[in-house]
Amino acid sequence: MRPVGAAGFSVFDIDDRIQASILACMRFSVFILFVFVSALAAQAQPTPDLGPESELPSVDDLDTLPELEIEEGAGTVADGSRDLEVLDALFEQLAISGDPQTTEAIANEIQKIWLKSGSDTVDVLMQRASKAMQADDHGLALDLLDVIVTLKPDFAEGWNRRATVFYMRQDYGSSLADIERTLALEPRHWGALSGLAIIQRRLGVEDRALDSFRQALKIHPGLENARTAVEELELEEQGEPI
Repeated sequence: MRPVGAAGFSVFDIDDRIQASILACMRFSVFILFVFVSALAAQAQPTPDLGPESELPSVDDLDTLPELEIEEGAGTVADGSRDLEVLDALFEQLAISGDPQTTEAIANEIQKIWLKSGSDTVDVLMQRASKAMQADDHGLALDLLDVIVTLKPDFAEGWNRRATVFYMRQDYGSSLADIERTLALEPRHWGALSGLAIIQRRLGVEDRALDSFRQALKIHPGLENARTAVEELELEEQGEPI
């Protein structure tokens, strides 16, 4: 039986409302940052000095991506509702896992489910897009991913991969837009959250970057790059040299 409060609704409903509010705030923040980046592009301003993050973007920055090579049969969906139940259980385990090897194994299982598109055509296109990304052929990767998100707009990993390619091309406005779509479909996507944080940091919005990195770590405590970034940003916030 679901516990019911005095007003006639359950405490689970309250939790759902809180989660919905958090997601709405997160999406609004992404939207505001997207508008900010778009305004900079429209004014044709020179690229800002990005300080220690000024190296050219690389896919290595986003080590939270699922493996670029999709495993044989990874895209087959036997039961979507079953996958959701399994995901929920895996995320619960991931949040409390203290063993690095166990954490990595749980994260890999989640990523395998994320790669299930439910479409043989999309699976083939994802494989080709992954190879294009590995070869730094961003144009081809974008062409393929454009088709993927058109054919399967509810496939979060398609949006996440395209956001990654836009990031590598330093098209941060487009990357932010695709990150928003990714998080709308899967709010627990730590890779999208990490990408958001990295872009926020590159744009000099350190307070928001710190919040985004912390959210990613809350979901996946084993993200070492995110943990390092949090430590550096916290030192900066305190006015201490890194």
